Amino acid sequence: MAHTPDNTRPRTTSIIIRIAATIGLLDSLYLAYVKLAHTQIYCTPGLGNCDVVNASRWSILWGIPLGVYGVAGYGVILLISLFGQKWKILAMYNDMVLFALSLGGFLFSLYLTYLELFVLHAICQWCMLSALMMTVIFIVSVYELVVKSQSQ
Repeated sequence: MAHTPDNTRPRTTSIIIRIAATIGLLDSLYLAYVKLAHTQIYCTPGLGNCDVVNASRWSILWGIPLGVYGVAGYGVILLISLFGQKWKILAMYNDMVLFALSLGGFLFSLYLTYLELFVLHAICQWCMLSALMMTVIFIVSVYELVVKSQSQ
């Protein structure tokens, strides 16, 4: 009887994606809450000016705070990372879907970081955390695709 690999245990890359998506989700929940509840955003002294970024016209897209998009994006990434292999329709394309979502999020994060640095001249620590988490997810998803393509 041939030994089959244990596919029930999550890979290290899956764990990294899940941790980054959870941090991104919590971060986005905070940003969405601050914007929707019209409360003061916390910014660690010396780490930027979150008020400027949060009050800018770029903090809302089509009338919806960017944090809400982050909640949706990180939520979908987390769900796919957790259950994608169990859903028959997704199982075959799980890595490609995660790559596509993270590529979109990564490119959008690059655009928003550009706006912070070169248009607003202000940095938001929460936005940088989100950009970092999406970058981690993107890099890991690229790694997954490269490793899988080399093993086939």
